[in-house]
Amino acid sequence: AMDGASPPTSPTGLSACVAVSQLLGLTLLATTGAWLGRYRGGVAWHSPLQFNAHPLCMVLGMVFLQGDALLVYRVFRHEAKRSTKALHALLHGLALLIALVGIIAVFESHRTKGIPDMYSLHSWCGMATFVLYLLQWFLGCGFFLFPSASFSLRGWYKPQHIFFGITLFILSIACCLLGITEMLLFKISDSYSHFVPEGILANTLGVLLVAFGLVVGYVLTREEWKRPPLAEELALSMDFKTLTEGESPGG
Repeated sequence: AMDGASPPTSPTGLSACVAVSQLLGLTLLATTGAWLGRYRGGVAWHSPLQFNAHPLCMVLGMVFLQGDALLVYRVFRHEAKRSTKALHALLHGLALLIALVGIIAVFESHRTKGIPDMYSLHSWCGMATFVLYLLQWFLGCGFFLFPSASFSLRGWYKPQHIFFGITLFILSIACCLLGITEMLLFKISDSYSHFVPEGILANTLGVLLVAFGLVVGYVLTREEWKRPPLAEELALSMDFKTLTEGESPGG
């Protein structure tokens, strides 16, 4: 920045909405931990409590970290694009890794207890979402973080990448809601309709998941809150197009 110039600021309301999203995210993680700790015995690997790692990892990875990865381009508006891309990919990669731990936990728990795998709507939708999320991450890295595609191909793929990114975030929350309902029906089916504390707490977790998704979605869809391209990014984009498409900068 030039001497005497005021530092760049975020658009009105953006910082407040991002802060609300993080407060909701941390609250839903705390609520998940409270539910599993207070009513389901906690979390432990290679024990009857191994299954409980599944909901914890899915809420942490497929919802909270995925949501934060989507917000990267709104929060880091004036940093170098390459660094922002790397952080975006890193958070998504970490979300995938944590989700994988959760998937391993549920399969191992089922095997130990003799429970069939992949028979419920939750498991079908959840596995499809994870596989598509993994594919989305690989394609995103290939097209944008380590670009080898032409300028025109990258331009075509970018809207698809954005669409599927938001869609997979929505699907992840929907799968969590299915999982919460399924777990409650398995564990407290006889008392769930009597408004028992565990049912109320788990329902509250579901409401927090929806609220987190709505706030993140609101931030992502506000057109005026999109990350503005820096001057050097515009120049690099023009040079890249010239090299890959054979066009002149003024063409």
